[in-house]
Amino acid sequence: MAKCAFLSHKLSLEFCQHLKFLRTSNWILNAVRKFADDRPAIILGIETSCDDTGCGIVDTTGKILSEVINSQHLTHLRLGGIIPTIAYDMHRQHITSICEDALRSANLRLKDIDAIATTTKPGLPLSLAVGNTFGKYLSRIGNKPYIPIHHMEAHALTTRMVQKVDFPFLVLLVSGGHSLLAIVENVDKFYTLGTTLDNAPGEVFDKIARRLKLANIAEFSHMRGGQAIECAASKATDPTKFVFEPVMSGKRNCQFTFSGILNRCLTYISNQEKEHDIDGSTVIPDVYNLCAALQISAVKHICLRTQRAMEFINKLNLISKEKRTLVVSGGVACNNFLAEALEIVCLEKGFKFIRTPPRLCNDNGVMIAWNGVERWTANVGVIRDRNEIEMVTAEKKAPLGESWIERVQEANIKCKLVKLKGLLD
Repeated sequence: MAKCAFLSHKLSLEFCQHLKFLRTSNWILNAVRKFADDRPAIILGIETSCDDTGCGIVDTTGKILSEVINSQHLTHLRLGGIIPTIAYDMHRQHITSICEDALRSANLRLKDIDAIATTTKPGLPLSLAVGNTFGKYLSRIGNKPYIPIHHMEAHALTTRMVQKVDFPFLVLLVSGGHSLLAIVENVDKFYTLGTTLDNAPGEVFDKIARRLKLANIAEFSHMRGGQAIECAASKATDPTKFVFEPVMSGKRNCQFTFSGILNRCLTYISNQEKEHDIDGSTVIPDVYNLCAALQISAVKHICLRTQRAMEFINKLNLISKEKRTLVVSGGVACNNFLAEALEIVCLEKGFKFIRTPPRLCNDNGVMIAWNGVERWTANVGVIRDRNEIEMVTAEKKAPLGESWIERVQEANIKCKLVKLKGLLD
């Protein structure tokens, strides 16, 4: 009996010690889990929608851990425009090193990344395919969730990484491939009020910059088309010398068209070349005045459509007065003349004006990573199933959310552009 009592006592002691060990282990496991939950998630973003190969790494606090980009701008500038097959080859050549450099710069390894976000739409199909293929590869070898990203959604939300912007808000996206106005309801809910019917503003600026041979002027030789147009316009002595008729002023919607501006500008250039017997690499004498007139015409058109979007929102009270905000993003948002004009419109219509930081306006991996963060935080569009991930494909065209274009048209809002005081005097 004594021996049994001794064994029972010994087993009780061992059990208590084991229980104590389990409790300690559970405490440690819970502490590790809590630490993991409290640690900011880290998202790696890949951008290859057009001609720049970008990789950015951002955490859920909005901290940019690294950013690497390979620009193809000078290559395509020499070729007279973006050549999709060449863009594709250059993406393939650089994407591995770009992502490796981004991880190295952040002092991270793939195992430290929580998810891979990649632009999958819209854009150049060949370019998108490179990013999507490589993004899925990283997701597969690292066993990471995959977050397909809509390029324009990324542009729309980038500013929330650097400053507080509450939903809903109005966004104007203007770039080389797009021009549109939309209400951003939340991370994955957008209502498009207007989009381009033909050319995008950045595309027009690029084409005119090439036609004007601005790259032959030393100070503009390394600039993108839009930047060269803006700088040339700032040197104008008579911005009213070339007349551009108002664009779609009688159409009571928020749609954009820039083909008329483009064709009128091309006609002026041809006339100047004939008048001054210009050929080859010579630039027309009135290049600065023509750039100014072009810029003014495009900006007035953009402002009028944006103003109507604001009046549509105000009329239907779609956004409360204290939250009415215009966010402008995309490559053309870097244009300071446009920003100043939009700020005047916002002041007149009771909207707060916010421009995405210029360095984040052009295509980049950071904006893709941040859109991944937004989706990760909201738990929207994060794919964890391997079979579903492998089925993700690139899409050349993709609308932004739900179309409210007809709804704006039906509202029949008459709109006269506010006076852009100080800009057009």
